[in-house]
Amino acid sequence: MGIAISKHANRTRGNRININRNIRAKEVRVIDPDGNQIGVIPTYKAIAVANDFGLDLVEISPNATPPVCKIMDYGRYKYERTKKKQEAKKKQTTFQLKEIKVRPKTGEHDLNTKINHIKKFLDRKDKVKVTVIFRGREITLTNLGRELLEKIVQETEEIAIVEQPPKFEGRTMVMVMAPKPFSK
Repeated sequence: MGIAISKHANRTRGNRININRNIRAKEVRVIDPDGNQIGVIPTYKAIAVANDFGLDLVEISPNATPPVCKIMDYGRYKYERTKKKQEAKKKQTTFQLKEIKVRPKTGEHDLNTKINHIKKFLDRKDKVKVTVIFRGREITLTNLGRELLEKIVQETEEIAIVEQPPKFEGRTMVMVMAPKPFSK
């Protein structure tokens, strides 16, 4: 009675999955293609049973004692696993943290331009870190810095929420804004 070697690779991106002859345990707990337990049998017999089904013996729980193996089509298993990973990746939301820097004495036109940039970033679902930089004696103008940040919040209140209120970090005042979640 000959034992066939699977044509499938036994590696998937860092996670080693042993199949057929690459299973090193002497005995394994075997699950048939329908999900029923066959029992604990020697590995060579389990491979022979898998060949009778025309499928592969795949080690699904190598750390168990004895290791758990399932009789399945390895190519299909690999395909379904990559599909699940792709679906999980689609559901993830990605954003960037953009930074806008202003000074306490930033002019009206410059401030409006920066507010327009903030709105663009928020429309693209990015978070925005607004930094007011105080140089030299400007540190005494903290109230102007707060007023600037308040004006920015008022201008963007329909599309943004303040995720982190203004706070001092050294000679800078920092505030983080995030796009408002849209209710459906």
